[in-house]
Amino acid sequence: MARHFWRKEKVDVKRAKKKSGIREYIESILLAVVLALVLRTSVVQGYHVPSGSMEDTILPGDVFLGNKFLYGIRIPLTDMRLPAIRDPKPGDIVIFRSLEEPSKNLVKRCVAVGGQTVEIRDKVLYVDGKRSLFPETGKFVDRRTLPRTMSLRDNYGPITVPPGHFFMMGDNRDNSYDSRFWGPVPQEHIRAKAMILYFSWDKQAPLWDITHKIRWGRIAHVL
Repeated sequence: MARHFWRKEKVDVKRAKKKSGIREYIESILLAVVLALVLRTSVVQGYHVPSGSMEDTILPGDVFLGNKFLYGIRIPLTDMRLPAIRDPKPGDIVIFRSLEEPSKNLVKRCVAVGGQTVEIRDKVLYVDGKRSLFPETGKFVDRRTLPRTMSLRDNYGPITVPPGHFFMMGDNRDNSYDSRFWGPVPQEHIRAKAMILYFSWDKQAPLWDITHKIRWGRIAHVL
């Protein structure tokens, strides 16, 4: 009888340990999920650009992290934000909420901030009357210079950016729908600063060709 009781107690202990192990495993997974959600909401988040508006700085198929902490964390389920470390400045690649489709995020380069004057003359960008440096990885794809009467793409302004707003342009200047067409972006639409590419794949390459499908040389590239 004592031996039977001892065996039963031993089995119960094993079951208890097994249940305890499963519980710890589930709790670890839940904790990891919660931490990932918190980090995604408040610190970093993955983004991608489906179009070629930021070529060749960011290519279609690039996936990158955005720093949400720098420009002020948005409190979940509200429109309130914690104080920012700093605001976007010219040269930053910024993720922001679209003015035309608020549910959609856009990625462009900030070229001017509130109080600065923006003018484009024959494709050349001037900020406060001075020629702005063109991004090393930016490009023009159209040799034509469109007159102002036809499009604001190549001849624009001058306008003064309102306080608390930011003028955004794509690095692919001839193929970007940006502040030239829908105006400066208000502070409340700002989401994050693009940080680093963590994955990149070529949509045109066949799936089986891993060597060319994944752009290995772009991974870990700092933006």
